[in-house]
Amino acid sequence: MRTTKFIAGLLLVFAVAACNKPNSDGQSTMRVKMTDAPGPFTKVNVEIRDVEVSTSKGWISLPTNAGVYDLLTLQNDVTVVLANDHKIPSGDVSQMRLILGSHNNVLIGDQAFPLNTPSAMQSGLKFNINKHFEDDKDYELLIDFDANQSIVIEGDGSYTLKPALRLKSVTEI
Repeated sequence: MRTTKFIAGLLLVFAVAACNKPNSDGQSTMRVKMTDAPGPFTKVNVEIRDVEVSTSKGWISLPTNAGVYDLLTLQNDVTVVLANDHKIPSGDVSQMRLILGSHNNVLIGDQAFPLNTPSAMQSGLKFNINKHFEDDKDYELLIDFDANQSIVIEGDGSYTLKPALRLKSVTEI
């Protein structure tokens, strides 16, 4: 009887040890992609300079594939990787922000108009994520940047970028 209890206890210890992940570094991996919905413009160029996420450890800047992106090329399941496979602390991720540069414009026909971006270059385009990221798991976030809803024609004929951004999906990869 005592031997049976010992063997059962030993099996329980091995089972628990097998369930625990050794060498867990308390991090998750994040990849961020962007897509767009159609709009009546020829091009909508937006300069992305930085991608940041808000974690329980504060704001973290991801290594960003900075550049000017034509949002209208990102339709029909076409995406672009803004930040690729970067380790972040596991836990709750509440928000993301895209920091824009100054090279933003809309092309209508063959005429380009600058896009005013009042606060996007300083504080970023923020949107909520509100997801929990588990240790040692890889996640891909897909952002939908809706160009059609984001471009506002002002009374003076100028154009302003008032972004319609949403988190389309968070997928474990």
